[in-house]
Amino acid sequence: MTSRDTTASHRTPAHRTSVGIVALAAVADIVAICVFVAIGRRNHDEAGTVSGFLTTGWPFLVGAFFGWCVTVVATGRRFAPGRLLPAGAVVWVSTVVVGMVLRVFADQGTATSFIVVASVATGILLLGWRSIAALVARRRS
Repeated sequence: MTSRDTTASHRTPAHRTSVGIVALAAVADIVAICVFVAIGRRNHDEAGTVSGFLTTGWPFLVGAFFGWCVTVVATGRRFAPGRLLPAGAVVWVSTVVVGMVLRVFADQGTATSFIVVASVATGILLLGWRSIAALVARRRS
């Protein structure tokens, strides 16, 4: 038995589940940000190109990644990415703040109205799926 086999044999189903939950939460955040970008580009008649979509979306995706990193460091073993607090709030605020700062450096627009709309829309999307997940979990238990 190799050391790799030994490590694998000590993994519990809870460990595998938590990895799955983390992956699912990451995908849910990415999808939420992509939905925000797609709706915004569609509303401004800019829906056509993949490069335009990526240009608009990357600052917010980096902001969300930053929020995930902050949450992991701050919570350590108690990291629960699907929870509203602290994970959801930190990811949401980081998505907006870091996203807007990166948009400034990339010479993309950061009008006050856009900041407000981005804050509200990403809040609804990033906190919304977490709220739904919490309701479902409560009903199951």
